[in-house]
Amino acid sequence: MAIAKAERLMNLALCLLGTRRPLSKRELRGSIEAYLQVEEGNEDAFNRMFERDKDDLRELGLVIETVEGADGEIGYLARRDSNRLPPVALEVEEAAALGLAAKVWQHARLAGAASGALQKLRAAGMPLAEDPHQEHSALEPRIPARESAFEPLMLACRDRRPVTFDYRKATAAHPETRQVEPWTLECWRGHWYLAGWDRDRGDERVFRLSRITGRVRSRAGAFTAPVPDHVTVRETVERWAGEVATSKARIRLRDGAGYPLRARALAVRDTGDGWQELEIPYGHGLDAWLVEFGADVVVLEPAELRADVVDRLRAVAKG
Repeated sequence: MAIAKAERLMNLALCLLGTRRPLSKRELRGSIEAYLQVEEGNEDAFNRMFERDKDDLRELGLVIETVEGADGEIGYLARRDSNRLPPVALEVEEAAALGLAAKVWQHARLAGAASGALQKLRAAGMPLAEDPHQEHSALEPRIPARESAFEPLMLACRDRRPVTFDYRKATAAHPETRQVEPWTLECWRGHWYLAGWDRDRGDERVFRLSRITGRVRSRAGAFTAPVPDHVTVRETVERWAGEVATSKARIRLRDGAGYPLRARALAVRDTGDGWQELEIPYGHGLDAWLVEFGADVVVLEPAELRADVVDRLRAVAKG
């Protein structure tokens, strides 16, 4: 369903549910922005739109009554007692999953809606472990969505709408515009990634949201590439980060830096000069990951990895 139509239906439903008396079509037309945009005097177009909207709401389950007033004018209303939802009945695992999903919005514009949803679950008696004074709250999972690109990309994935945005790769000094057909968003190790079809490159790509600069812009038109049933976001990022290791590498790491590297270290040796030597798994894409740590990392071996990192740093410096 198009967003404009969904918004129109929502506004109509709220009007019908919020009134204590039947509202005429004339009153509804003056209360809903989308109806006001219909050309004045074009009653046929408005009547067709209103009748379709009314039928759509009834198909969605809203009980709408038609009442004839004393003056013969037809009015409409949706009584709250006829449109109450049944009691919420969820298993503990289902409630926990919903509670976790709502936390995705803790930093997004819909945080208020998520909070309201959690309150309704609590009111229904669902154990959501939301008390900050409980001992286990310190271990409560958090899924941050701080990037401003998160919400427009989430909507674009849902509505299958192409987008454009400026993207800066780890090895580039300046961003470049990308035209993407977005498929899915996935959080991995505290970062959000978008998988989709890159139109300019004619291939599947994965983008880290923190590297998107500026505004995400929607484009008209349909997707040009089929959406796969399964998108391997994590596997792709793992390859970039050297998670699929084929050998080992030895690096120097500055004190207090590079905690993700320390977490993957096979061995650590303190050199006593403010640095440590780490042995880490080495696979395709490790050079791109190491560049992100800048001057806090020095590659010791193998020589080809050191050369790749140096080349990437020089490319950034030249930009």
